Amino acid sequence: VGFGSRVHVQTLRRAESTMATMLVLLLSWAAASSSVTASVTYDHRAIIVNGQRRILISGSIHYPRSTPEMWPDLIQKAKDGGLDVIQTYVFWNGHEPSPGKYYFEGRYDLVRFIKLVQQAGLYAHLRIGPYVCAEWNFGGFPVWLKYVPGIVFRTDNGPFKAAMQRFTEKIVNMMKAENLFESQGGPIILSQIENEYGPVEWEIGAPGKAYSKWAADMAVGLGTGVPWVMCKQEDAPDPVIDTCNGYYCENFKPNRDYKPKMWTEAWTGWYTEFGGALPHRPVEDLAYSVARFIQNGGSFVNYYMYHGGTNFGRTSGGPFIATSYDYDAPIDEFGLPSGQKWRHLRDLHKAIKLCESALVSSDATVISLGNKQEAHVFTAKSRDCAAFLANYDPDYSVKVTFTGRQYDLPPWSVSILPDCKTAVFNTARIGAQSSVMKMTPLDNTFLWQSYNEGSPSADDIDTTAMEGLLEQINITRDASDYLWYMTDVVIEPDEAFLKSGQYPVLTVWSAGHALHVFINGELSGTVFGALENPKLTFTDNLKLRAGINKLSLLSIAVGLPNVGLHFETWNAGVLGPVTLKGLNSGTWNLTNWKWSYKVGLKGEILGLNTISGSSSVEWMKGSSVVLKQPLTWYKTTFDAPEGDDPLALDMSSMGKGQIWINGQSIGRHWPAYVAEGSCRKCNYTGIFNENKCRTNCGEPSQRWYHLPRSWLRPIGNFLVVFEEWGGEPAGVSLVKRMTGSVCVDIFEGQPALKNWRSASSGKTNNTYPKAHLMCPPGQEISEIRFASYGLPQGTCGNYQEGRCHAPKSYDVLQKNCIEKQLCSVTVAPEAFGGDPCPDSTKKLSVEAICSQHKAASMVSEMEECRLHGT
Repeated sequence: VGFGSRVHVQTLRRAESTMATMLVLLLSWAAASSSVTASVTYDHRAIIVNGQRRILISGSIHYPRSTPEMWPDLIQKAKDGGLDVIQTYVFWNGHEPSPGKYYFEGRYDLVRFIKLVQQAGLYAHLRIGPYVCAEWNFGGFPVWLKYVPGIVFRTDNGPFKAAMQRFTEKIVNMMKAENLFESQGGPIILSQIENEYGPVEWEIGAPGKAYSKWAADMAVGLGTGVPWVMCKQEDAPDPVIDTCNGYYCENFKPNRDYKPKMWTEAWTGWYTEFGGALPHRPVEDLAYSVARFIQNGGSFVNYYMYHGGTNFGRTSGGPFIATSYDYDAPIDEFGLPSGQKWRHLRDLHKAIKLCESALVSSDATVISLGNKQEAHVFTAKSRDCAAFLANYDPDYSVKVTFTGRQYDLPPWSVSILPDCKTAVFNTARIGAQSSVMKMTPLDNTFLWQSYNEGSPSADDIDTTAMEGLLEQINITRDASDYLWYMTDVVIEPDEAFLKSGQYPVLTVWSAGHALHVFINGELSGTVFGALENPKLTFTDNLKLRAGINKLSLLSIAVGLPNVGLHFETWNAGVLGPVTLKGLNSGTWNLTNWKWSYKVGLKGEILGLNTISGSSSVEWMKGSSVVLKQPLTWYKTTFDAPEGDDPLALDMSSMGKGQIWINGQSIGRHWPAYVAEGSCRKCNYTGIFNENKCRTNCGEPSQRWYHLPRSWLRPIGNFLVVFEEWGGEPAGVSLVKRMTGSVCVDIFEGQPALKNWRSASSGKTNNTYPKAHLMCPPGQEISEIRFASYGLPQGTCGNYQEGRCHAPKSYDVLQKNCIEKQLCSVTVAPEAFGGDPCPDSTKKLSVEAICSQHKAASMVSEMEECRLHGT
């Protein structure tokens, strides 16, 4: 080869090398570009993240319903519970309390919350709305929005759409500025516009349809690089995905075949209302509903709520929504895993994830296994196979045969087989322990001081006089729950009732939500509404005297409505008529009289909930403290207790009002509103609704009020209670929430995740399940309160021996568990001295008492995972 040829070859080689380098750079750029600009898409089977179809398990955690100090632990518990995604609304009224004035600090630091989700390695679903419903005050809308000229909420209305677009753009631009969308390398893989609008659109027709299309187009035009969803919106326009909300969504289908089947709200329980019993949803039914959704082609499930939290301040809506928003969620209001529900769902998620490759690769083949039994079988090209065996019968267990093997299916349950052979999980067979939580009083004796502010009169200088009765929110603009309506009633000396003692009857009609009637500074009576009917009527004799009588009506709002057609037009307050019957001249109509108005309480105006404001009045001390009197403020100080157990205030001795700690509002208290309704034994089988499994009838709807530890100082914490009705402050106590006992119910032969691959391959013949008990760190098992292998009855905290009981049921548990934080027992006849009833399917029920460790022996969550083989 000559010189020229060598030069030519070298040139070619350099050119090839340069081209190869360029190709590598181009491919790298293309891959980076793909991961940045097209990282989240979807098809009919699933959401696709970075080119990979995913079965996504999500949970709602609303950032303002907990404190920033709680967020990392809540997010980590969600991850430990098997979640992939954290879903949250964005709360417009918290972020824009007045037009153009934004707030993103403290509990409203949205960016910080989303970044914590990212740091935990989870995705986020941002439900911008900006209507949220959520049992949140005014559905998340700022009250000032109601007073924009010409506005009508949630319809084809120019002023509303302009305001909504400004806020939506504000949030999207904030997220973009922080690179928080997945298309920018952030955690947000989905966003939602509007919220459950379909029923409203159906009601209002063409303007609603035009509005929903505008909302979808506006959102998509913001260029987030991630899909948008609209829940309960059957006509969601492309490319927006319509999704399902409810207790059950297995039969839901999106409006286009190329959209994935998504469940944005799988309701884990229900909200608590003042005056209502406490709702609970059995975890067996919740797990059953999720497994059915997945077996029917679902690929995204979000638990609403996964952590409900607390309606701090005056954020609860309704009206009449309680301060607690626990929602019977897997993580309770105080941030603790709610025992059985959190753990059973964690195991469900593990079982589903074992099936993921088959689930996202194909649609199910459905095989009948009986009259009310089916198998849904998924097979991937890689030959991965997964099956869901379902028994829809709410009354009877069945044995089914699938691929030549027999499987026991309890009523209303689904078994999951990640290899189409081995059942690793059944929705009705709970391998996880449950807990009985207790509120333990601490050694704190509060030394209270009191200030009684009394009722104002129409003569006070800080009042406004008007002819007739005015709507409450139009005057208060929701700056306070309280509005005074005041007028003078002049009684002539010759009125007959002054001699007969038959006092005239005052009747007040009010749009709600509660009302105190004062005459000459004395409380004459109280009346209040309820969630289903907030309107009220006061009717009672009024103790009038000759001369001028000061009539003062204190109208109280208990949260603004959050749902309903054009709820922004709904009224509150005394709208009349107001009449006085039984006078010489008959009945007086006071409705159009001259009324004086005063917004808020004297104590609110003076800031008695703060240390500086409280010094502006003289407080009563010691034996002079006012008891059982309305409109009374109480204050005290205390030091923070040791430890990190969640804290609460037991307010059972009080009536109704509000609570502050170090100037922060804990929320409204109303323990005097006793829960009504039907509380009866709950069976997990059959269709669930919010009235099915309720407890606490005849007790306060809410007795305990969460006191975040991060709001406390080591010493000198300033606690203030405003009491509307009158109460006994000496009965208020500080309590800590802790585990009292732990329980397990394990059936012989029930599916288990541990060692399932060994069982599937035939490497082990040990198919006996194990019962695991674990007290929280810092506690140990001090007593086996109940143990029965056989046919025990009842539930955790209320077990009883059945007709079949192994006499040695206690022995092995006392030997293995006493003075230990955790222990396990094999559920097999030989462990309990033999089979007490050979022809029956037996179970082991155990309740163990958890007490403070004698020696501090700490076991981490990793130890629990090791124990469960996960």
